Amino acid sequence: MNGRQNAESKDGGLATESTAGADDASPLPRHPSFWEAFRFWLKLGFISFGGPTGQIAILHEELVDRRKWICESRFLHALNYCMLLPGPEAQQLATYVGWLLHRTWGGIVAGTLFVLPSVFILYALSWVYVSFDTIQWVAASFYGLKPAVLAIVAAAVLRIGKRALKNEVLWSLAAASFVAIFFLKVPFPLIILTAGVLGLLGGRLGWKKFLVVTGHGSNSEDPTVIRDDAAPMAHSRPSWARAMRVLSLCLILWWFPVVLVGVWLGWSHTLAREGVFFSKAAMVTFGGAYAVLPYVSQQAVETHGWLSTGQMLDGLGLAETTPGPLIMVLQFVGFLGGWHHPGGLPPLVAATLGALITTWTTFLPCFLWIFLGAPHIEQLRGNVKLTAALSAVTAAVVVDGMKKWRNWVTLLGAEPGQETGFKRRGPVVT
Repeated sequence: MNGRQNAESKDGGLATESTAGADDASPLPRHPSFWEAFRFWLKLGFISFGGPTGQIAILHEELVDRRKWICESRFLHALNYCMLLPGPEAQQLATYVGWLLHRTWGGIVAGTLFVLPSVFILYALSWVYVSFDTIQWVAASFYGLKPAVLAIVAAAVLRIGKRALKNEVLWSLAAASFVAIFFLKVPFPLIILTAGVLGLLGGRLGWKKFLVVTGHGSNSEDPTVIRDDAAPMAHSRPSWARAMRVLSLCLILWWFPVVLVGVWLGWSHTLAREGVFFSKAAMVTFGGAYAVLPYVSQQAVETHGWLSTGQMLDGLGLAETTPGPLIMVLQFVGFLGGWHHPGGLPPLVAATLGALITTWTTFLPCFLWIFLGAPHIEQLRGNVKLTAALSAVTAAVVVDGMKKWRNWVTLLGAEPGQETGFKRRGPVVT
């Protein structure tokens, strides 16, 4: 383009442009500094209510519409990769964007601050839960949040749907996914896989109807800091050496606390069992929090006896009232497991360590998936077949948002204290 020169930013090697011609009416937004992004991610950690769909809506509004830090197609490209991963997709999406903006430390800060406020808030609520007979004020606040949260999630579904379903093919795919998930009870990961296969087939056959998530080289969007037609960033180029470093370091950090607890207290201790169980759950729990919770609830209640069914429901209610991913309910499970079965430790110490090791093994793998896979996903942005597959996945993601909205309606439809009474139950008898 005339009058433009490419320059590489000092912040993470991001390619930006400076305008010198009068014909360039919309210069690129300024690349945020690391500390400017830090303040935003910290703020996000305190306002990320509404479950995964609401959180994705907040990310889209802040990063794409308001701050112009990333373009629409790059945002959807990253989102669809995160939807394919086990774990909380909104937290992984924040990590992905943070990594794009400021390399590895940017991703660490974004992903950590996304959950850190809720870690402390839910820990305090968990302590209140086991220390007092009732906490009706939590139930009241939970009920009072219902209208605002439902509005956030509903708006998120409409916003993503408006941008993703741009033709009759994708509308038909979304309708078929709706029937499969609501009436046929098909697991959501299978729906995502089917949509991706159909998109790959459409891309192979050259069906342009699937090309909603544009590939590398598109310059049809408003100027943003990270856009499709920018040169690849240095830190986004994959290499085997980098992949091995990421894999080795993350695996060591992931399993070191688990092994330490096992050696210290024995592998039959509740804390060691929690570390192993939630590490396995982090690798197999696809489909978001609502897909994870039935599996975790069955194992934690029936197999391990860490808490009761009523307490599991109370934990879900507590997690819904706090910012951060809904999967934070697992921290509550770890807390109550240590509280009920301290194994020679003071109950509060065991509960605190249980909450910490559960949170650590739940979220650290998320950083592994992003730092290991994101460079390859970035490299494939210009692949037309992959772009078609991601466009098809986007249509299915919209349906998943509808499902999450329905789950919120069901959960929040109870009067205060009706479905989640926030009553302190006694220890689980095993």
